[in-house]
Amino acid sequence: MREIIFDTETTGLDNRADRIIEIGGIELFNHFPTGNTIHIFINPGDQKVHPDALAVHGITDEFLKDKQPFAEVAEQILTFFGDAKWIAHNATFDMGFINAEFARIGLPPILPERVLDTLSMARRKHPMGPNSLDALCRRYGIDNSHRTKHGALLDSELLAEVYIEMIGGRQAALGLGMAGKSNQADRGDMAMEDDVVIATVLERPRPLAPRLNQTEEQAHEALVAKLGEKSIWAKYANLD
Repeated sequence: MREIIFDTETTGLDNRADRIIEIGGIELFNHFPTGNTIHIFINPGDQKVHPDALAVHGITDEFLKDKQPFAEVAEQILTFFGDAKWIAHNATFDMGFINAEFARIGLPPILPERVLDTLSMARRKHPMGPNSLDALCRRYGIDNSHRTKHGALLDSELLAEVYIEMIGGRQAALGLGMAGKSNQADRGDMAMEDDVVIATVLERPRPLAPRLNQTEEQAHEALVAKLGEKSIWAKYANLD
């Protein structure tokens, strides 16, 4: 199962007028980072970066002058995401901008069923909050000291760690994570429903040979008989 943890930075807060200027994403396969990423800065055209947004991410109009417009990178974004789940923190905000950008160039929107909001997930898991990305990093012991400003790729990397923690994925990745796509058939199929990892375990083609031989079994039965009917072993023997 492919998932893309992603984040965007924008010129402001209104997706009807403001534009995406940065997108970053991290690919997960069965909740395990593959090392594949996307990171693009985008020219917003005539839309200038609002001073409040500049204070958050530090991306200037001057820096964006030579970057490609969204229409020229949309195919690259769609190719990277493919059929994966789109996962973001406060996904309503990011998807509002993503779909507004797609609408401007005549592309269909990403449907809600393909989106997972980690903020909603965190609010269910930690109803007393706080549930900002920084707060969740502190809760799960994730080092975010290098996050002096927001950045789409850095925030995606931190969110990927938070997401894996929220689904119990560090333990799940050890036992169920991808050691390589080529050996997926050897492990059985895996799926994700809400916060639960579901694994279908393959049966052995031949049962393992018994560890005890007939002589050892008879010696054990003789010992249990000597202990009497009130012994613990006798009670276990009668469970069948």
